[in-house]
Amino acid sequence: MEIGAYSFGDTPLNPDGSHRSTAEALRNLFDAIVHADAAGLDYFGVGEHHTVSMPASSPGAVIAAAAGATTQIKLGSAASIISTDDPVRVYQQFAIADAISGGGRVEITAGRGSSVETFPLFGYDMAAYDQLFAEKLDLLMRINTNKDEYLTWSGSVRPALDNLAVVPRPVNGPMPIWLATGGNAGSSARAGQLGLPISYGIIGGVPHRFAPLAQLYRASAEQAGHTGENIKVSVAALGLVAPTKKEALERFYPGWHNVNVEMGRLRGWPAPDKKAYLAQAEAPGAYYIGNPDEVAERIVHLHDYMGHMRHFLQMDVGGLPQEHYLESLTLLATEVKPRVERLLARSN
Repeated sequence: MEIGAYSFGDTPLNPDGSHRSTAEALRNLFDAIVHADAAGLDYFGVGEHHTVSMPASSPGAVIAAAAGATTQIKLGSAASIISTDDPVRVYQQFAIADAISGGGRVEITAGRGSSVETFPLFGYDMAAYDQLFAEKLDLLMRINTNKDEYLTWSGSVRPALDNLAVVPRPVNGPMPIWLATGGNAGSSARAGQLGLPISYGIIGGVPHRFAPLAQLYRASAEQAGHTGENIKVSVAALGLVAPTKKEALERFYPGWHNVNVEMGRLRGWPAPDKKAYLAQAEAPGAYYIGNPDEVAERIVHLHDYMGHMRHFLQMDVGGLPQEHYLESLTLLATEVKPRVERLLARSN
C-alpha cells in the first residue's frame, strides 16, 4: 500500500482571516513536497484549482520544480483538468518533470473538473463538458502510447495534429495516466474500458460505499480485456494526523470550516456544521483525522472493501499552519505507513 498526500496549494491566513500571498502558498507547497520526500512518503499529488485560497493552478510547474528537489517520492497531478487545458501542453509539462526527476517518478491524473472555474477562465462552454473530456483524454492517451515523437490526430475540440512532434518523451516510455472521479459510475466504467488506473476522490459520506464502483471498474476492465498492472485503484481523502485524536480534530476544524464557508458561497453548500464534521471524523466517516493508530486502522478497513493500492490525504485546507502540516506529513510517513503495512501483512 502506497501512502501519500495531495494539495491544491493552501494559502495561509492572517490573524484577521484575510489571505496572505498566493506566492507564499506555493512556496509552502514546494517545501511540503520536499519534506514529504525526506520523511519517506510514497506519493505526493498536486491538484489544479484557480482560486485565491487554492492557487496551485499549474500542477505540472509545481511537480517539475519538486522533481529536481526530491529523490524518491512519486509525483503526480491530483488532478489535471484536461477538459479545459491542452493535452499536448499537459503532456509536455509532465514529460519535462519526468526528465528532471531522472525518470519513472511522474504521473498524470486526468480529471473533468468538479470545480468549474476553469470553464469561464479559459473560455470553454459547460455544455461541452463530456465531449471536451472524452476527446482530450483520447489525445492524451494517444500521445502517451505513441511509439515516437511524431503524432497524427484529429478531433473537434482542438486543431488536428498532422505528423507533428510532441516532445520531450518520458525517460522510460509511457507515463502512468490515471482517471480521476468523484464517484461517477460512468467514469468507473470508462476507466476500466480504457485500461486506465482509477483514482477515487472521497470527501464525504461513507467511504466503503465506493466499493461497488471499484467492482464496476474491475469488471469493465476485464470485459475489455485489460488485466495488467495498470488495473489498480487509489483513494484520495481528507485527513490530518497528530499525536492525539484531540489535537488532530482541533487542528483540522478551523480550516475545514473556512473551506466550507467559501464553498458555500461558490457552490451553494449549506453552512458548515461542527456536528457533521465530528461525525465524518469518526468511523465509518470520510475524514481520516486522528492519531497514527486510528488513521492506519481506518485505511486498512477501507482496503478490505476497495482493494486499493494507494491512499493519500489532503491535509492543508483553509489555512492550516505549515508546522502542523509538516508534522502530519512526518507522522503519515513514519507512523501511519508502517502500521498500515503491519496490519495488511497480518490480514494476508
